[in-house]
Amino acid sequence: MASSKRWASLICSIAFSIYFFIIIFQVPIFSVPCRTGICETPLEVTSSQLIASEIFPRFIVKVLLYPGALAKAICKHKTIPSFGNLLKLYKFNTRAITSTSDLQRLEVLAGSYLSVAGAIMGLIKSGKMSLFGILLLMWGLIRESIMGKSSFTHAKGIHIYPAMYIALISAFFSIRKDVRKIIRSFTRKHVVKGKRF
Repeated sequence: MASSKRWASLICSIAFSIYFFIIIFQVPIFSVPCRTGICETPLEVTSSQLIASEIFPRFIVKVLLYPGALAKAICKHKTIPSFGNLLKLYKFNTRAITSTSDLQRLEVLAGSYLSVAGAIMGLIKSGKMSLFGILLLMWGLIRESIMGKSSFTHAKGIHIYPAMYIALISAFFSIRKDVRKIIRSFTRKHVVKGKRF
């Protein structure tokens, strides 16, 4: 029993670390048109909406965006961006941003909010918010692309990248209860097979 708890804890912490890295360091997991051009991460969609709605101060949005901007600069061998010019780097201050322009993709918007909130809340206690966010994102993107092919809506520029599936798997395995159930069922089957022989 103790070993299953230990295994579940290890698997969950590794899975959450992968998920946290993908979301907070802004690994591109999809491509969707948004008010600033093309958004490729849930954090970009969330940040543009937070700036438009003016619910949070821009300082908080900058704090959320800075780790990803820093990681991109290091990976691309560019100069480290300054905290003051961060919104300019993401083109959040060059266009007139209104809070209604992203409301046509509610699933993508809600999924982005839940994905980012799940990554932040998971530092305190892991839950199902991350998984629901990624599933909602995938549903919204798939629905948009299907409707675009059926000529119901504009779906140009909508893509799902392979990193989305890694985020989905890591979000699932970051839920400790579910991982423990899987480990228990696997060990029970293993013990039953061992007793037969």
